[in-house]
Amino acid sequence: MITIWFEPHATTADNEAKRASGWNDVDLSEKGYRDALEIVERCKSRGIEIIFTSDLQRAVKTAIPAASQHNLPVYPDNRLRECDYGDFTLKDKELVETERSKRLSEPFPSGESYNQCMKRMASFLDYLKANFDGKTVMIIGHRATHFGLDHIINKEPLIDCVSKHFTHQPGWKYEF
Repeated sequence: MITIWFEPHATTADNEAKRASGWNDVDLSEKGYRDALEIVERCKSRGIEIIFTSDLQRAVKTAIPAASQHNLPVYPDNRLRECDYGDFTLKDKELVETERSKRLSEPFPSGESYNQCMKRMASFLDYLKANFDGKTVMIIGHRATHFGLDHIINKEPLIDCVSKHFTHQPGWKYEF
């Protein structure tokens, strides 16, 4: 069994402007750098042994304070990326929210579908299962990363995952 702690990346300028980043490789905002420090203490109390992040800088930079403080390795992985919103990248967040349920199998124009995201997540989780059994890991990612954990590990229907209201909390625990 693998214990997974999921944390969403910290705040970015796109988040503050209510823009949907998708694969836009935006940096953390000043608030985001402060938010990332909050994960340091949570990481200690959870017994984290390794950190995996999306390869986008907002996820990697969210991991750096905890990794530095606790001497943990960080492995960026592009399978943990947000959904590619294609032509919807940097559009109003609310517009993308209304599109999610329409994009399970039909990709965002010039982007990808949530089913394609779930294939990436399943591939990552297969890798995790094969190489990190018995470990406690942290994953820092995006909404699509979170959807994948809920869908694949908790067996929630994908339509429910993409449709539910996101409420931030200090991490989610999964046993896989």
